[in-house]
Amino acid sequence: MTPEQLIIIYLVAINVVTFFMYGIDKWKAQHSKWRIPEATLIGLAVIGGSIGAWLGMRAWHHKTMHKKFQFGIPLIILAQIALVTWMISENYFQ
Repeated sequence: MTPEQLIIIYLVAINVVTFFMYGIDKWKAQHSKWRIPEATLIGLAVIGGSIGAWLGMRAWHHKTMHKKFQFGIPLIILAQIALVTWMISENYFQ
């Protein structure tokens, strides 16, 4: 497997995990259960799950009113897009 394929597999996996973590946290909030720390949810976005976080926020209607999520997740997405764009421009994947 090439490094690029491994990166794609990682990104798909971390985004799926992140998406469901937002759903699990929403369920826990509705049922007065122990919650997933916000730092964990944001951390998952930072390590590559930003699209899953954004989709989870939309699908589960979760954390959409919290400023750090409302603005933070889109900023993380933009930073990650900028990083990938830079990596491509520098032929990092070749």
